Amino acid sequence: MKRLFFVIATTMLFAGCSGPKEVKVYNQGINIIPTPVELTEQEGSFTLKKSTHFVAHDEQAQKVAKFFAEKLKASTGYELQLAEGADNAISLALTDGMEPEAYTLDVTPTAVSIQASTASGLFYGMQSFLQLLPAEVESATMVNSVDWTAPCVSVKDAPRFHWRGFMADAGRHFQSVESVKKQIDVLASFKINTMHWHLTEDQGWRIEVKKYPRLTEVGAYRTEGDGTRYGGFYTQEQIKDIVAYAAERFITIVPEIEVPGHEMAAIAAYPNLACQGDTLSPRIVWAIEDWVMCPGKEDMFDMLEDIFAEIAPLFPGEYFHIGGDECPKTHWKECPQCQARIRKEGLAATKEHTAEERLQSYVIGRVEKMLDKLGKKIIGWDEILEGGLSEGAAVMSWRGEQGGITAASMQHDVVITSSRNGLYLDYYQGDPKVEPLAIGGFSDLKKVYDYDPVPAVLTEGGCDKFVKGVQCNIWAEYIYTDEYREYLMYPRLLALSEIAWSPLDRKDYADFERRINNAYVRLDGHGINYHIPLPEQPGGSCDHIAFTDSARLEFTTSRPIAMVYTTDGSEPTATSAAYSEPLTFKQNTTLKIASVLPSGKMSTIRTIAVEKQDLAPATAPEGAKAGEYTMKYAYGYYLNMDEFAKATDFEEKTITSLKDMSRMNPYNKSMRGEKYFGATAEGYVEIAEDGIYRISSTNEEVWIDGKKVIDNRGLPKKGVHTDTQLALAKGLHSLKTTFLSHIIGGWPSAWCNSDITVSAVAR
Repeated sequence: MKRLFFVIATTMLFAGCSGPKEVKVYNQGINIIPTPVELTEQEGSFTLKKSTHFVAHDEQAQKVAKFFAEKLKASTGYELQLAEGADNAISLALTDGMEPEAYTLDVTPTAVSIQASTASGLFYGMQSFLQLLPAEVESATMVNSVDWTAPCVSVKDAPRFHWRGFMADAGRHFQSVESVKKQIDVLASFKINTMHWHLTEDQGWRIEVKKYPRLTEVGAYRTEGDGTRYGGFYTQEQIKDIVAYAAERFITIVPEIEVPGHEMAAIAAYPNLACQGDTLSPRIVWAIEDWVMCPGKEDMFDMLEDIFAEIAPLFPGEYFHIGGDECPKTHWKECPQCQARIRKEGLAATKEHTAEERLQSYVIGRVEKMLDKLGKKIIGWDEILEGGLSEGAAVMSWRGEQGGITAASMQHDVVITSSRNGLYLDYYQGDPKVEPLAIGGFSDLKKVYDYDPVPAVLTEGGCDKFVKGVQCNIWAEYIYTDEYREYLMYPRLLALSEIAWSPLDRKDYADFERRINNAYVRLDGHGINYHIPLPEQPGGSCDHIAFTDSARLEFTTSRPIAMVYTTDGSEPTATSAAYSEPLTFKQNTTLKIASVLPSGKMSTIRTIAVEKQDLAPATAPEGAKAGEYTMKYAYGYYLNMDEFAKATDFEEKTITSLKDMSRMNPYNKSMRGEKYFGATAEGYVEIAEDGIYRISSTNEEVWIDGKKVIDNRGLPKKGVHTDTQLALAKGLHSLKTTFLSHIIGGWPSAWCNSDITVSAVAR
């Protein structure tokens, strides 16, 4: 059954200075994110007009007023001035007796009043006022279709945590200056006040150090597996510009320079930093690198001291992040200089820690002293607890909560950023078969929102005061574009803003889901490519559906949202047929289905081929059997089938498992010295009974009964969603597949399981 779906279902009219205008459904109600500590609705509304002005007597208040006057000019066209007079005014006043960042906001029919003890409090009060206005206020261009009216309210507000953070990883994939500033604007709108900037990594060194130019000349660039050169870095002048831009929006940038692991890019530039001293290149694949800095060499510490001396002054904040995570110590065990350092410093193994773990603690301790001289406190990942925690160090707990619990119990400051509790935004937020490639895991909007970053054991023990804040991280291995970075960040980052700011008794997920419909339009004003839940098929999505008699397709979304579809090949719009019940097909059809927001904005459209098939007969010759394959292979580096077609000097062998294709040669996680090859295997697969079967593989190609059913050309082989369905009769069916050992998108196909999954589809 079809019916037209109208997105804007409810409107209300009111009188404004230019006549009554429609109030969009997403603009109704109170939509402040994060929700304030106290909010009381009053009678009436305040209308922003051309004659509205700011009243601000203090220099800091005037600076905030000018910032928002410029912002409001873009969307309203009004040029609000600083002036005297209480009527039709937005008053910003500094007063004593309030906590830092706290504010009060009073909106009456004739005026707006914001009071705070700090300029940041005034800034956050203004952000809340803007969120009372229609969402179009965030538009970068003038909007004439709304009345700039805010409901009258009385607000008392203050943040739950001082550290309300977001970590951006520029090491794996570089982010332009413009993109960084764009995100800073949005972070500030939702009262996030810390940007942790991961600037060095095995795959790239991203910050200029004038004394060591090779860090960026060599370390900032890598040659990818497909032969392209990738990289980039920030000059010190660009860093200063971004830091100042963030400070104007009351965001502190905390830089991260990794020590002693995750520094292959630096080692490529200056090989003597490592134990071995060999000349290599920045890492071009993901996972953990076992080449790390050598703490047995004094010149390593000298170089770090020089680097910190240049970089630390660029960031005026209190903290400097020194990493300290995922540092393999295998080379230290074999390095004479590291072992000499262990003996000299008395770092013998204890019951709790190995000598090498204590050596890492020694490195962190020396780094802490270097940064202390520069007026910085150190913060590191929870691995810095291994070997003993340096005095004064703060801990960022990422491997769950235990690192934070341990550190807080020792009376060290803690920021909770638990990967296990929804705070890693590089995780999937929907069905991996329809969502773009992610690192793995699952963290949907509700999982982020529901998390309380203060473990109960710390509250019970009176150590909860050491939890200084909460942070979301987004690691950039699979973030190939700025647009996809935003897709992963939003709206989950808005959930982070609420768990970081709002008290527990004010959180309400159902109301948050309502409010984000307003926030989406605000994100539209910034040109943000946010995630809209895609239509998914319960039990696993697939874009090629086979059937013999009829197919019944059911769809759902990861959170409640309307869906629209077409079956005539046309692109669906917000007014297309609304999905309300499972769809039944009895003939070949191209189904196009998408989710649609109250604003009318739509998700990516899923195109699903629904195909009626006869059961493909089993045509294996007599004597054929399943589970035995003839594999032909040729050594060489082949990115695709066109290149593999030119291969010569094939060898042949018999294998009993398709998994053996990817396991033909041993490999190491760095893929240095890997012997690459391409291989084709042919044999038969046994189908137990007549039915519809789903075919899934990360191999380059899969053919069944002489028909190509999977083509993964050009895709990173970590996780692909080119699955298909076939109608197969009972018996043996011919199977052919090709595996190419290569690196696309930082993922070596050698890390994959080259098997093929053929599974019955329940109907």
